[in-house]
Amino acid sequence: MLIGIPSVLSPELLKILMEMGHGDEIVLADGNFPSASMAKRLVRLDGHGIPAILDAILNLFPLDGYVDKPVAFMAVTPGDPYVPVIQKEYREIVKTRAGDAGIEEVGRFDFYDRAKQAYAIVATGEGARYANVILKKGVVV
Repeated sequence: MLIGIPSVLSPELLKILMEMGHGDEIVLADGNFPSASMAKRLVRLDGHGIPAILDAILNLFPLDGYVDKPVAFMAVTPGDPYVPVIQKEYREIVKTRAGDAGIEEVGRFDFYDRAKQAYAIVATGEGARYANVILKKGVVV
């Protein structure tokens, strides 16, 4: 145990966050995301939702300040009437932890392409639809 490290962050995930360099991306994937088939490195946090994980990571992890949008959400598929209210919660977490960091919405298949190139994917137990997030790591000063 360590003081000040959120308990939702496993030792394996902390190691990956430490290994990541400037510009590397990590995916926080909901329970429906094909994490295992896409991941170069897979971390399982099945018992946790993404909001708690996102908040914990952004407490330790700087976002890339050299790009306009270091955060990406999976966009709703055109024609799907679903409204992903969880993304509003994500926006509040990002604002609290990272100020005015830019956020973009990425179409499903483009999101999948980026996920395949990500440093790691965190498979969560998040049940909300369109709950996937990509974070681009910044410089630690």
